[in-house]
Amino acid sequence: MSKETAVYTHGHHESVLRSHRWRTAVNSAGYLIGELRPGMAVLDVGCGPGTITADLAALVAPGRVTAVDITDDILGQAAEVAAERGLDNVEFATADVHALDFPDDSFDIVHAHQVLQHVGDPVRALSEMRRVCRPGGIVAARDSDYAAMTWFPEAAGLAEWQELYGRVARANGGEPDAGRRLLSWARQAGFTDITPTAAAWCFATPESRAWWSSLWADRTTASVYAKLTVEGGHASAEQLTAIAAAWRAWGEQDDAWFMVPHGEMLCRV
Repeated sequence: MSKETAVYTHGHHESVLRSHRWRTAVNSAGYLIGELRPGMAVLDVGCGPGTITADLAALVAPGRVTAVDITDDILGQAAEVAAERGLDNVEFATADVHALDFPDDSFDIVHAHQVLQHVGDPVRALSEMRRVCRPGGIVAARDSDYAAMTWFPEAAGLAEWQELYGRVARANGGEPDAGRRLLSWARQAGFTDITPTAAAWCFATPESRAWWSSLWADRTTASVYAKLTVEGGHASAEQLTAIAAAWRAWGEQDDAWFMVPHGEMLCRV
């Protein structure tokens, strides 16, 4: 999320936001829900289009949620979601997680979903999240782990996608296998009271696998990721078209199954 040291590999193409808007507190922050109480002050780092943010705001009302991201454009979309849900306890601001513009001890909960895999210095980011969290509060982070993603039936095109995505993400300054590293990063950031867990998304119904395979096919050829892949010399446009076709063909199989594992952690300050 640092503008200077890392590039956001996904960008905000419609195929990316199609996935991000599907996220809720239940399917993406279930490990945190039991810690939320009415009246809490929450910082949602890397809020994206704001669907998780809005859920958090409803759960802590009349408390407040401050939602931050690196671009005004995506914050505008998040604000629309909050307005559509009638939430008046959310405020939005641009921010770099490496240098948060908030005083020490400002929030009861500091939350980041799928953020640390994209930043230039995740340990520094966690240190900043810790700084703005009040004593007794919680820093919560959840990130996927691309190398641990698995699927059936086997598909050479998806294996090529997995290897290619990891290479591109690292070239952009991120760590796509962040999920397995969260505990290590948190300890390096000075946390000692950590509850690490894991959870997974599974796409195996006809509707969910069609949705998942389609959005990744579109993302592979039309998003910022596609542009960065070609311009960085990692793959040609023709190779990306072939990978997209492999995604669509895999998703049409009636026994197709895909799992996205996540590392999670609750760090008490």
